[in-house]
Amino acid sequence: MHMRQKKEIEEILRRRKKTEPPEQMTDMIYSLCCVIDSLLWERDKEQRKVNIAIDGPCGGGKSTLGAVLQEVYDCNLFHMDDFFLRVEQRTPMRYREPGGNVDYERFKAEVLDHLSDTEGIAYRRFDCGTMSMEESRRVPCNRLNIIEGSYSCHPYFGEVYALRIFVDIDPDRQRERIIARSGEGMWGRFEAEWIPMEHKYFDTFRIREKCRDVRMNL
Repeated sequence: MHMRQKKEIEEILRRRKKTEPPEQMTDMIYSLCCVIDSLLWERDKEQRKVNIAIDGPCGGGKSTLGAVLQEVYDCNLFHMDDFFLRVEQRTPMRYREPGGNVDYERFKAEVLDHLSDTEGIAYRRFDCGTMSMEESRRVPCNRLNIIEGSYSCHPYFGEVYALRIFVDIDPDRQRERIIARSGEGMWGRFEAEWIPMEHKYFDTFRIREKCRDVRMNL
């Protein structure tokens, strides 16, 4: 990772946020890229993929971090939001399950189990707007795959990641960001339903503790 690439990170953040990025944010992503570069170098010798998970609470900056890394490395980026539960899966029993607010079975079957397929990966996105499955989309095989979103470190997936990242955020800042993104009217559902589900998953499976490699506050 060279200084030229650090400038590239600054430019990507500036373009996405439409403002001058804090130096601390640029430095943290730069340090993370140095770790990823080392992993790529080590695993290239063994012809192994580098799979990275970006987990953490909603509103923390996971999507931003994933998008920046995708631009820097021209890698695959998968979103756990594309694997929310289908209508028939949304049962009280499923919602009581730690980490149950995502279709982790389908994500593993359609994506994780095929990251090494030379012909690429075909998967379907669940559209929460229409509550329906989209047509299958195909992405090429890539040496670097980033899985972004809450529940990306679900233990159902096993030991598939070379690096786990937990992007945290304080509650006040989280509320501010969610309202700015989704509106005041949606905040009640986040506070009453989705945020408690995330924390139940984090606490039950000790997700924060399993992400010792890199921790960031964006």
